[in-house]
Amino acid sequence: MATPFKRPPAQPDLPAIEESILGFWEKNGIFEKLRAKNRGGPRHSFIDGPITANNPMGVHHAWGRTYKDVYTRYRAMRGFDQRYQNGFDCQGLWVEVEVERDLGLNSKREIEEYGLDNFSRACADRVRRFGQRITEQSKRLGMWMDWSDSYYTHSDSNIEHIWHFLKTCHENGWLRRGHRVMPWCTRCGTSLSQHELLGTDTYQELTHTAVTMRLPLVGKPREHLLVWTTTPWTLAGNVACAVSPDLEYVRVRGPGDDVYILSRGTLDRVLGSDSEVLESFPGSRLLGLKYEGPWDELPPQHDVPRRIVAWEEVAEAEGTGIVHIAPGSGAEDYELGQSEGLPALQIIDGEGIYRPEYGELAGRAVADANDFILASLRAKGLLLESAEHTHRYPVCWRCKQEIVFNLVDEWFIACDQIRPRMIRAAEQVDWIPDSAGLRMRDWLENMGDWAISRKRYWGLPLPFYQCPACQETTVIGSVAELRERAVDPEKVDSLPELHRPWIDEVEISCHCGQAAARVPEVGDCWLDAGIVPFSTLDYLGNDQEDPDSNWNRWYPANFITEMREQIRLWFYSMLFMSVAIRDRAPYETCFVYEKVMDDKGQAMHRSFGNAIGFDEAVDRMGADVMRWMYVGTNPNSNVRFGYGPGRAVVRRFLTLWNIYAFFLTYAELDGFDPASPAPPVAERPVLDRWILSRLGSLQNQAEQAYEGYWVYPLVDQLEHFWDDVSNWYVRLCRRRYWKSQADADKAAAYATLYQVLGGIARLMGPLAPFLAEELYQNLEAHAPEAPESLFLCPWPTADEAVIDAELESEFEIVRAVISLGRAARAQSGLKNRQPLAELVVGTADPARRRAVQRHRDLILAEVNVKSLRLTEASSSMLSFSLKPNFRSLGPRFGRSVNSAARAIAELDAAEVAARLESGESVAIQLDGRPEELSDQDLIVRYEGIAGLAVAVDSQLAVGISTELDSALELEGLARELVHAIQGLRRDAGFEIADRISLAIAGPDLPELLAAHAEEIAGEVLAENVRVGSLEGAEARGEIRIGDSAYAIELERQSPA
Repeated sequence: MATPFKRPPAQPDLPAIEESILGFWEKNGIFEKLRAKNRGGPRHSFIDGPITANNPMGVHHAWGRTYKDVYTRYRAMRGFDQRYQNGFDCQGLWVEVEVERDLGLNSKREIEEYGLDNFSRACADRVRRFGQRITEQSKRLGMWMDWSDSYYTHSDSNIEHIWHFLKTCHENGWLRRGHRVMPWCTRCGTSLSQHELLGTDTYQELTHTAVTMRLPLVGKPREHLLVWTTTPWTLAGNVACAVSPDLEYVRVRGPGDDVYILSRGTLDRVLGSDSEVLESFPGSRLLGLKYEGPWDELPPQHDVPRRIVAWEEVAEAEGTGIVHIAPGSGAEDYELGQSEGLPALQIIDGEGIYRPEYGELAGRAVADANDFILASLRAKGLLLESAEHTHRYPVCWRCKQEIVFNLVDEWFIACDQIRPRMIRAAEQVDWIPDSAGLRMRDWLENMGDWAISRKRYWGLPLPFYQCPACQETTVIGSVAELRERAVDPEKVDSLPELHRPWIDEVEISCHCGQAAARVPEVGDCWLDAGIVPFSTLDYLGNDQEDPDSNWNRWYPANFITEMREQIRLWFYSMLFMSVAIRDRAPYETCFVYEKVMDDKGQAMHRSFGNAIGFDEAVDRMGADVMRWMYVGTNPNSNVRFGYGPGRAVVRRFLTLWNIYAFFLTYAELDGFDPASPAPPVAERPVLDRWILSRLGSLQNQAEQAYEGYWVYPLVDQLEHFWDDVSNWYVRLCRRRYWKSQADADKAAAYATLYQVLGGIARLMGPLAPFLAEELYQNLEAHAPEAPESLFLCPWPTADEAVIDAELESEFEIVRAVISLGRAARAQSGLKNRQPLAELVVGTADPARRRAVQRHRDLILAEVNVKSLRLTEASSSMLSFSLKPNFRSLGPRFGRSVNSAARAIAELDAAEVAARLESGESVAIQLDGRPEELSDQDLIVRYEGIAGLAVAVDSQLAVGISTELDSALELEGLARELVHAIQGLRRDAGFEIADRISLAIAGPDLPELLAAHAEEIAGEVLAENVRVGSLEGAEARGEIRIGDSAYAIELERQSPA
């Protein structure tokens, strides 16, 4: 029969293979057929964390999307029905900032001049455009989703579900408007929430001007507080200075009759060690003292009673031990001010400009005010010193401009009541790894109120309506309620979408009869993403009591995954909203991973020149290589992504590819039919039974890895397995494929390797779907009853009857013996192709002795020796020498160390080695007293006895005979010639099955050919072997063996 196999190229073009497989999947509707096959099966619910539809996908996104595809593919192969809904995050600053750049807009004022309707449409267009781009990139990664049913967080359904959540919070009394100091971006004109401020790249190393001022004490002439700050722009809001009551402070003589006050621990750094200390006292003595501020002349400062207050947070690591307090310009300052009853002055507006009432500062931007402030302080005689100071300071997570802290009105959800419920819900989640759960608990225990409002445009319109007459706040929970309460219901009916500016046109009727407008703020973007467990299942449109409703079929999610920073972002917002609405976590298992860095472990940035785009990477290395890098990394560690690591993956794939190519080459030549009968596994040779047992064990390991959402060890296990297949099974079985007779042994070899390759393809399918599908299509898909695709095949279940743990253990021992035998060869300089007379294995362990006996022939063949001898006494193979370790003994025995060395020299080295090997100590007499020595005190060296080269490990000693007689040398020469002839065949482009004529010229050939001509001919497929040359030689070569040269000539023979 014609073989169904096609021989693959020697080097796979992985990107080209992937494009072909993508075309096959698309053309044949494989994904759709998979969903149809699994419809009605057990359900597995997964929620896709929405990727921001704002820029092309990066390689950092591809890590998480790989994990998502891995686990949904695995579940699909197990027959699970799944939703496959991709998500796009669409609103918020990340979109707005990019649209501003596209349009050349630089401020909120310019956005409003451009028109909110035009701006919102531009945002929606950008989301749509990049959603399409990311969709195509995700397909190229191999991600299977229902791309026609992606959810978008700017949809009206998503917005309406958030309204429902906010109304629930309002009904519980959690919603409030607060006047607080918030992190504020002056460029974006909005506040940032606590979880945004703690982002990965939010705090950066920045350099600012730090100033040390001398502020006069009231009623104490010429006495000054030395006060230090890194934010001189906030000095206009100074209302207090803080000290630690428990720190020691000093009065120090300054220039003239001036006296400076600062903490003792900062004195040397600030004023120098030679300063004259007049008095020292606890900080508590300073409390309540009044002082003159740096800008007392400003109108807002006129009625401020500036005084010294206590603050336990004051430290001495930097500064002077006296801290400037501006409650309107610092979050911690604000909290301290609240407890101390200090006023909070709002010194700047939303654009970072000093307010009109701030005199000579009015109209200046804080970013440009430093020089003016320093000059003013100097002119007033208040500036002691200014210096550049580098510290960690926050920037806006989106536009990267430095933030300020400003006193603003925002909407908050209070967390104190819901916090215990969230902690209980989080404890029911299976966090992978466990540390993720600990991080979530820490966040929940320490989180502040959720700041949910943003003074922006493209985002969730907060459904809060404030009546100008009675001041009542109404929270709308649905579009239906909005229509019911609307002054003009037709305006609701005609809304093109629930966004600004259109939603702003709708007013509602307050209970007092007045019309109330919506507040202008939009919502935190994490509200958008946090509601998706509800909005994507149309929670409001389902009967929540019906167990068969779409809602109850898919909620909660069985599994979610994102990178670690999402613990306090998406995972948190989902948890918050779900606990508020349903009093439970919306997910059961949460898998967390780290970040993608470059191949040197550095963060990727375009400005560093080390950023790699997804499209570039997938075109150069292929999606499977990228996926393998991702899944082969411990999720607790950062991925080191780059072309170097990518090439390393290709090399590992090449080992598998070579096995695949080897099999297909000979299967094609022999016309192997996978449907032809093969001997039962129990009747096959031991190598077949071993590798099939290994495959069965690997199948169990793979199932455990996928079920536990912890696949990175599986990558190593797969690679080790196909290394075993290549380096042990195939190498030891080559002659079974080469031989011409088609017997049961050859059938077993083909059937075994065919099953192994099919098993590898299935197990690696979720991890590297393209390469796995390529193997399946060429190996199995052509069979009459075979599924059309690997991913329509059932998940492989291990045949426990085939798994032989004892055999696998024995082969580990055998391979250890062989490896030690090769190491002994390397010591002696004897090539592996040189046959040797004897191998000696020393071990007293019964299991090891039994394994060596059972697999004696395999060991002899692999080590290339004629006989094997077992001995229980490894020491009989070795000669030992013993020396004192003076590094250990010198400090211990001091002047007596030489006496110890003499005592050690009298010990029996072999006996000492045996005692130390068994963990015992060794006793000596030193100056009439006993001393015990350990393996740290003694240096034991060994070498093989005469005629043996020996290598040892903790359980085995293996020696090889190093003496060669003429017969062994002649056989070694034959092996070297075979190796050279095979290389010449390959270099000349001969096919594997080509028969040849062979001529050899050189010394000792009559003896050589008399003994080994048949062996040489069989190995190199020679029809005849002669001494001399060939008239029609197609290939010629020369080899040097020792001091002799041999000429080799080959000629192809025509098939009979």
